[in-house]
Amino acid sequence: MPERNVVSWTALMCGYLQQDNAQESLLLLSPMVFSNVRPNEYTFSTNLKACGILGVLETGQQIHGLCAKSGFEKYPVVGNSIIDTYSRCGELGDAEKKFHDMSEKSRITWNVMIAGYAMGGFGDKSLFLFKQMQEQGEMPDEFTFASTLKACSGCKAVREGSQIHGFLITRGSLISSQKVIAGALIDLYVKSGNLFKAHKVFSQVEQKSVISWTTLIVGYAQEGKLTEAMHLFKQLRKSIITLDGFVLSSMMGVFADFALVELGKQLHCCAVKIPAGLDISVLNSIMDMYLKCGLIEEAETLFDVMPQKNVISWTVMITGYGKYGLGGEAVELFKKMHMDSIEPDEVSYLALLTACSHSGLVQESEEYFSKLCNSSCLKPSVEHYACMVDILGRAGRVREAKVVIENMPVKPNVGIWQTLLGACRVHKNVEIGREVGEILLKLDGNNPVNYVMMSNIFADARLWEECEGLRGLVKAKGLRKEAGQSWVEIDKKMHFFYNRDETHPLTKAIHEFLYKMEKKMKDELGYTREVSFSLHDVEDETRDESLRFHSEKLAIGLALLSSDNEIEGKPIRVFKNLRVCGDCHEYIKGLSKILKKILLVRDANRFHKFENGTCSCRDYW
Repeated sequence: MPERNVVSWTALMCGYLQQDNAQESLLLLSPMVFSNVRPNEYTFSTNLKACGILGVLETGQQIHGLCAKSGFEKYPVVGNSIIDTYSRCGELGDAEKKFHDMSEKSRITWNVMIAGYAMGGFGDKSLFLFKQMQEQGEMPDEFTFASTLKACSGCKAVREGSQIHGFLITRGSLISSQKVIAGALIDLYVKSGNLFKAHKVFSQVEQKSVISWTTLIVGYAQEGKLTEAMHLFKQLRKSIITLDGFVLSSMMGVFADFALVELGKQLHCCAVKIPAGLDISVLNSIMDMYLKCGLIEEAETLFDVMPQKNVISWTVMITGYGKYGLGGEAVELFKKMHMDSIEPDEVSYLALLTACSHSGLVQESEEYFSKLCNSSCLKPSVEHYACMVDILGRAGRVREAKVVIENMPVKPNVGIWQTLLGACRVHKNVEIGREVGEILLKLDGNNPVNYVMMSNIFADARLWEECEGLRGLVKAKGLRKEAGQSWVEIDKKMHFFYNRDETHPLTKAIHEFLYKMEKKMKDELGYTREVSFSLHDVEDETRDESLRFHSEKLAIGLALLSSDNEIEGKPIRVFKNLRVCGDCHEYIKGLSKILKKILLVRDANRFHKFENGTCSCRDYW
C-alpha cells in the first residue's frame, strides 16, 4: 500500500488477534507509531487485549500510560480493555480501580469485571457484581451468564448456579442453542458431582463443543464411572467434531490416572493420525501416561524423538525417573535440561528433589536445594522444604529435619509435619515423634491419619497405654481413614478391590491361590506375615488374616489367575491409591521369585518393580 492510515494498521492488528496471534498484533504498534500514524481508541483497545492474552503486564501498563497521556483512557472501549488486561494479568486491584473510575458503564464493562473476578477465583465478588448490575438496570446477556456460572463453579456455589439455570428456563432462553452458557452449566454440575444434571444439559445442546464433551467425559472418569466415560468418548469419536489437543490431553490424563495402558496406547495411535497429535501438550500427556502405566522405555523413546521439548516435557520425565527410584538418571536429565537452554521452574526442582528423596541422594539434594534457595527468580515453597525433611528423615537425621522446619521462611503445613512423623516411626524416635504428633493434632485434629501414625509409633515402642488412648480418640470422634483400594486391568476391563473384599465373582479362587502361594513361600523362602503392619487394635489372629487379603494381593491374585498373563515375560501391573504396606512388599518380592514373573506395583508415592525376589526401590520407600 502506498499509504497506510490508522484504519489499515488497526485492521491488520485485529486480523492477527482474531487468528489467535496476539504476539504479531502487538508487534505492529511500534512500527505504526514510527510511521507517524497516530493510534486511535480501537488501536489501543486491540493492543490492550493482546497484552491481556499474552499476560505481559508491563507492556499493558505502558500502553495504559499512553492512553492516559493522549486522553483515550476516557473512551469506554479503551476503559473496558484496560479492565480486561489487568484482570487477565492477575492485577484485580488495578482492574477494580479502573472499573469504579469509569463514569459510563456499559453491559460490556460489567461483563469484563464479572469475568475478571471469575478468572481470578473471586466467585463471591462476581456474584455480588451480577446482582448489582441488575439493580442498576443493566440486563445480563449470554456472556454475563456464562461468566457468572463460571464464578459459581469456582466457588462451589451450586445453589446460586441452579437458580441462574432456573431463571434462564423461566425467561424462555434456549440453552440448547447457546453453547457458551450450556458449557458453563455442564462444568458447574460436573464440579459439584451432579453428573445426572450435567448429562441432561449436555443432551439438550444442539451443537456440542469439544470442551463440553471433554468436561463431561473427564467428570465421569473422576467419579470412577469409567464405563460411562468410555461410552461418551466413543460417541465423540463417531461425531463430526475433530479431536483437538485439549480433548487428547484430557483423555490421556484419565488413562494415566487409572493406568489404562491398552486404551492409552490406542489413543496414542489415534493421536499420530491427526495434526493435534503433534501438539507439545499432547506429547507431554502421552509421555506421562506411559510413565504412570509402568512403561518407562516407551516414555524414554517418545521423549527422545519429540521435535520440541518445553520445561514441562523435561519435568514429566524427571518425575517419572523419581517414581521409579532412578535418582541418578533424574539428576543427569536435570543437567541436560540446563545444557538444552531450558530454565527449570519450581516444579522442575520439586521433581528433582523428590527423585533424590526416593533414591537416598542426600548430597545431590542439598546441592540443588541450595541452588534453588540462592536463585534470583525462583523461591522454594513448603513442598521443597518437605522434600528436604523427607531426605534427611530417611537418612536418620531426624532432629536436623525438625530444625529445617522450625527455621524455614514459609509457614509449615500439615504435610511437612506428617513427613517428619513418618521418619520418626522408621527410626523409632519416640521423643520427637511425640512432639511432632502434638503439633499435628493441634493443626489437624480431625484427620485420622495423624492418630494412626502416632499410635503406630507408640505400638512399635510397646507403649500400649498411649497407643490405645489415641485409638479411643479416633473412635470417639467417629474418624475413618481412607480405605485402601487397588485395581488391575484385564482384557481392557478394570477390576477394583478393597482390603478383605469378597464382592468379586472369583473371590474363592483368588483366596485359594493366595493361600497356595503363601504356603509355597513359607516352605521355600521362610516367609511369614509381619503383623506389625496391620492394625494394633485387633487380635493377632485377625490382624494376621487381614494382611492375607490386602487389596493389592487380591488384585495380583486375579491377574495371575487370568489367562491373559500366561504370555512369557509379560509384567503384571497393579495400582493402589495408598502406600503399599511392608508386609505386601515382602510378599510380592517372594511371589516374583517363586513364579519368576515381573510384577509392577504403583502406589501413591512411586513405582515398585518386583523381579527375582528384589524390588527396584531397594526397600527404600
